[in-house]
Amino acid sequence: MDRPVALITGATRGIGRGIADELASTHHLLVGGRSADAVAAVVEALPSAEPFVADLTDAAATQGAVRGIDRLDVLVHSAGRDATRHLEDMTREDWRDLMEVNVIAVADLTRLLLPALRAAQGMVIMINSGAGLRVVGSPAYSASKYALRALADGLREDERGRVRVTTIYPGRVDTDMQRHLQAESGRGYNPAEHLRVQSVAAVVRTAVDATPEGTVEEIKIRPIPVVPKG
Repeated sequence: MDRPVALITGATRGIGRGIADELASTHHLLVGGRSADAVAAVVEALPSAEPFVADLTDAAATQGAVRGIDRLDVLVHSAGRDATRHLEDMTREDWRDLMEVNVIAVADLTRLLLPALRAAQGMVIMINSGAGLRVVGSPAYSASKYALRALADGLREDERGRVRVTTIYPGRVDTDMQRHLQAESGRGYNPAEHLRVQSVAAVVRTAVDATPEGTVEEIKIRPIPVVPKG
């Protein structure tokens, strides 16, 4: 295959889908998602793509899904779970579920794909959040994103010179998830106060296109505040 290969988790909607659309012109894509039908619809819409269907919280399913991937240039971790509840409302099982999706699944998938990434001198891109830089909203969600930040920082040092690691910290992005969160909080929703998924995808493109002797380690991107006219 002439094209470099990129696997994008959570690629059926939101930021992940935006990244898939952005990289589609240059990469063969492995479209990640849990729903075979949703993944198939995205694959059909892209010029060079194939499905990567797995529940990444299931170790056996993840191991089965990566079988046969012997070449990988880019791994984008976009799948994740949000949380709005405060500490007093979080059970032990809630914590386990959140950390499983946002941290453990990311670490395990990366571990399984490291041989292919090393062979390609490839890169790992982790889509984090502003909540991974300062605690905002749910402390549980921020805790998972701080852990993801630490995972990326440690992986970067472990793999320096072999695999490049980039963390992207977007502010609020105009997605279905964000609309749901705002509704749960009882706040009105104005898309103009949020980043477009295409803006986050463009930042991913910047990291992917970095010249071989350099690495983009971290990028923060925030929406510009809407200033009332008059």
